[in-house]
Amino acid sequence: MLRTTRIFSLNIILLTSSLFLEGVLCGPLDGVIQGQVTLKTTGEPLHRANVVLVQLGLIVETDTTGHYIFNEIPPGVYDLRAHLEALSFSGQVIEISSGQTQTIDIRLGISPLRHEVTVKAKELRSTVHLDAFEIAENPSSSIGEVLDGQPGLAKRTFGSGNARPVIRGFDGDRVLILQDGLRTGSLGSTSADHAEPIHVSNIERLEVLKGPATLLYGSNAVGGVVNAITVGQDYRQKPSQGATGQVSSSIGSNGLQAGISTSVDFGHRNWLFWSGGGSQKSGDYRSPLGVVKNSGNRLESARVGLGWIGDRWFGRVGYDLSNGRYGLPISHHEDHHEEVNHLTAFKWHKLQFSGGLKNIGSFIDTFHLTSSYNDYGMQELNVEETEKVEIDFQNKVFVYRGVFEQRPLGNLSGSFGFWGANRNFDVVGTSNNTPSTDQDSLAFFCLEELTFERVIIQFGARIEHIRYQPRAGINRQFTGFSGALGVKYRFSDSLDLTGNYTNSHRAPALEELYNYGIHLGAMVFELGTSNLKSETNHGFDFSLRQSNEKMRGQVNIFYYPIHDFVFLAPTGNLRMGLIEAAYTQADVRFLGAELDIKRELKDHVWLNLGLDWVDAKLTSSGVPLPRIPPLRARFGLAFHYGGLSLRPEIILTGDQDRIFHYETRTSGYTVANLKASYTLQRQHFAHHFSVKAQNVGDRLYRNHVSIIKDLIPEKGRGISFSYLMKFF
Repeated sequence: MLRTTRIFSLNIILLTSSLFLEGVLCGPLDGVIQGQVTLKTTGEPLHRANVVLVQLGLIVETDTTGHYIFNEIPPGVYDLRAHLEALSFSGQVIEISSGQTQTIDIRLGISPLRHEVTVKAKELRSTVHLDAFEIAENPSSSIGEVLDGQPGLAKRTFGSGNARPVIRGFDGDRVLILQDGLRTGSLGSTSADHAEPIHVSNIERLEVLKGPATLLYGSNAVGGVVNAITVGQDYRQKPSQGATGQVSSSIGSNGLQAGISTSVDFGHRNWLFWSGGGSQKSGDYRSPLGVVKNSGNRLESARVGLGWIGDRWFGRVGYDLSNGRYGLPISHHEDHHEEVNHLTAFKWHKLQFSGGLKNIGSFIDTFHLTSSYNDYGMQELNVEETEKVEIDFQNKVFVYRGVFEQRPLGNLSGSFGFWGANRNFDVVGTSNNTPSTDQDSLAFFCLEELTFERVIIQFGARIEHIRYQPRAGINRQFTGFSGALGVKYRFSDSLDLTGNYTNSHRAPALEELYNYGIHLGAMVFELGTSNLKSETNHGFDFSLRQSNEKMRGQVNIFYYPIHDFVFLAPTGNLRMGLIEAAYTQADVRFLGAELDIKRELKDHVWLNLGLDWVDAKLTSSGVPLPRIPPLRARFGLAFHYGGLSLRPEIILTGDQDRIFHYETRTSGYTVANLKASYTLQRQHFAHHFSVKAQNVGDRLYRNHVSIIKDLIPEKGRGISFSYLMKFF
């Protein structure tokens, strides 16, 4: 059956591709936008700067003299933006008529506000965006540590090496982690003690996506999608000639953290070669109560690839490897009877291929097919005199995604496509609680956008089929339809209001259906429920956003009533010394808000404010759901002068006393942090030096989202230094 599904999936790819590879060529368009991009401080021309026409999704790169040109542009009103590494341009609205040529010169400089360059459908996404410079200022081996503190984002921890993002209170299978738009095949969503294999310091940027656009990636992205984008160049443009890339290094005092990574792209004519890798290590960290034993971690990675980008077709093949190890500090706690180390080691091999055609015809502009084979192995080790494997997980996943990007037709643009995955999950060990299972998934999706002078309407749909075939247990299959609608109204060039509605279905995860036995990551004796139904979510969120040279701010409000929500609930029994808990279903609702404001108070001085709050509970009884992040506020100042930046901040959280059965209250806390950085920008280089002082007051505090928060506190005082060099 699995072989038949794979053959069927391959036939879909070939059949759908053949239907859309030819079309009628459209007539020439007649507007021209051109100009030169220069460095604001010196007037030097900037080579390889990206200039974007947002509404058309067009990106061009400046030549060696800093010039750019957009040909054959239809009459209309467009947002023109540009950026190059640490340099940005806040944007300009231009109107072009038939036959007109406009010359717009752009001066790029270092700005207190990061100006994200977005194209097309990102307009209705509520996003968090971190570039390589911001990532370098938060050196860590885990993606959850880097994103923690962003609006609406917390971290789930079971130590320091396996932190994973929690978005608006959602965790696990309701938050998708992607690399370059595809799932990694990891087991990070399955348990609180499992890590993601992504080497954060070796990627170009991190994006957190919410709203209708998440339908492009999965109907189970109730919380959102985190996409790690590796250093690489867009298939829509010819490779940059010569070498581009980055080198980064970091060192920290708490746990003797150290890391180094490098990544290089080299373009020659239509060919593109890339390689990179790095290492990140940390010993046992220190809390105000002392050293947390067995909390160290390490991660090594390497990547290499080759691509060809032409005027009509493009193709790439690449290989990634990650090898990591981290400790589970609970095994050394005084309340825990064992005195041996519990470690988790993983190795991730990924072979990825992408290719397609562009400038196809009158209706379809581009077809892009991406596929990857992920071989993810993870071992839970008991270390006495020698290492003993207690559980050996093998997760092999083939995933593919094909997207047809439409040519704009009047006010309408968009994309549609298909996605599928074939998973073979095997587990062997003395205490394994999940059966070996084959899983097949297939989905079709579309996302369309109507653009008017002040209004953008975005709507999408996704139908997805999932089938589980456990070696021991009942076969289950689920088919669900998801749809979304979003509207953005622009009051002015700097102020807009967005409203989104999403109706999505999430099939139960493998672990929720079939787990049986001791689960260290949940600290319970876990009982899966094989007759679970799909969840149905009706999500509403609203965002008011303002962005100009003096202020950037957003207020987000969301409300998610979810029918048949799956969660782990204690039964009231004890088994093998642990609380027995079973996966069950009930109606719940999530309600929350986020605030993020950066406002200039006077020359070179900015105020930074942030707030996020979520309340989640069972609708029938009003009982709160477990491990929901508490109310959190951020107050900070930022002093910017040229490339120098100094940013003190205070993080405050309230008591979390809205707790589930057998959960304990977590006291609020106040933590002071300090960041400072200096960016030296040159025509072909950018040097970024940064220092981060964390928990300056050495405050004892605990993370309510952590399973082991009553046993293990968070990190105490520490200071880290990092250096990032970008060359282009």
